[in-house]
Amino acid sequence: MFIDQVKIYVRAGDGGDGMVAFRREKFVPNGGPAGGDGGNGGDVVFEVDEGLRTLIDFRYQRRFKAERGEHGMSKSMHGRGADDLIIKVPQGTVVSDVDTGEVIADLVAHGQQAVIAKAGRGGRGNKRFATSANPAPELSENGEPGQERSIQLELKVLADVGLVGFPSVGKSTLLSVVSAARPKIAAYHFTTIVPNLGMVDTGDGRSFVMADLPGLIEGASQGVGLGHQFLRHIERTRVIVHVIDMSASEGRDPYDDYLAINNELEQYNLRLMERPQIIVANKMDIEGADEQLEIFKGKLKEEIPIFPISAVTQTGLNPLLLTIADKLETTAEFPLDELLEKEEEETVLYKYQAEAPDFEITRDPDGTYVLSGEKLERLFAMTNFERDASIQRFSRQLRAMGVDDALRKRGAKDGETIRLFDFEFEFID
Repeated sequence: MFIDQVKIYVRAGDGGDGMVAFRREKFVPNGGPAGGDGGNGGDVVFEVDEGLRTLIDFRYQRRFKAERGEHGMSKSMHGRGADDLIIKVPQGTVVSDVDTGEVIADLVAHGQQAVIAKAGRGGRGNKRFATSANPAPELSENGEPGQERSIQLELKVLADVGLVGFPSVGKSTLLSVVSAARPKIAAYHFTTIVPNLGMVDTGDGRSFVMADLPGLIEGASQGVGLGHQFLRHIERTRVIVHVIDMSASEGRDPYDDYLAINNELEQYNLRLMERPQIIVANKMDIEGADEQLEIFKGKLKEEIPIFPISAVTQTGLNPLLLTIADKLETTAEFPLDELLEKEEEETVLYKYQAEAPDFEITRDPDGTYVLSGEKLERLFAMTNFERDASIQRFSRQLRAMGVDDALRKRGAKDGETIRLFDFEFEFID
């Protein structure tokens, strides 16, 4: 089963908690604090494995969570950091954030890695908080929460050459006779509903990867038929081989087919038209194909090489394969966003990006003031509320962030309830 798009949830490991401990050894009357730090959690890392061809593994497991770091220990022993969670993905996987749409990573090379969710750091033990004013603090931090996010994986096959064309023009047959690939072939439309890849050997020491991509129909760029399920896979190909049924056995005009397919490529992304094209006039063994080919050549305005072949009888294939190999040698890889990248390199763009506030204050219908915010949430999660010293430190941190002043401006009075996540306390002016 070929799966090329899936949504999953990942969470990096939390940091281990720091510890409050003191040295109590014979002949050491003033041992001092000896609580160790917690270990860092494990990152969620994606790694490319060239042996994978599909995202089917993610159909059965959609939630991934890395291990948390070990807690700190007594005698100043730090907790062990957790190992990263390595998740294997196939070449050509694009990772993006579901909520923001941001592309996190584009993974194309074998062994390439990308950190998708960052782990939380370990909390500090009380040894870290010792000062001359407070040489024996009963204060420690909890581990920082690991990053969590919903992501979308999209597979765009890696092929040097992409076969495009209407259904039943012979793309699958062509791939099967020039490579060891065995795509499904039958006498009905949309036999191929997933990309098939094959390694082609030209016989002169050169080789390339060819992809038989699902048949297009008009409106594919707007999602009609297989739509974007096909078009996303042609983005990485360097040479487009346009296969046309020159016998017109389906009752369509070959030149109209050519225009319709190119229109869909252009509508999907204008830069696809910059790729070199080769036209394959297939089914030349059928009566009437020679006359249709002459008519086609008369209508064609561009100077595009045309190769009359018959995939069934395997005639005319060798010149086609050698020309494709020649084209690949002179065609560099160019991503669809290359033009944008060049513009960014040549110009300096200054963007104003407003910083997110450290906290926000809202009010519930019952009159309770509610505090929220990413930074506030992190401080809350790293505070050990079982110890008075940690609670006092958290209170000082809130005051330093300006929470007290902001509550006063919102009209908070003595004794009114303030809620921070599941924690409620009274406001004291």
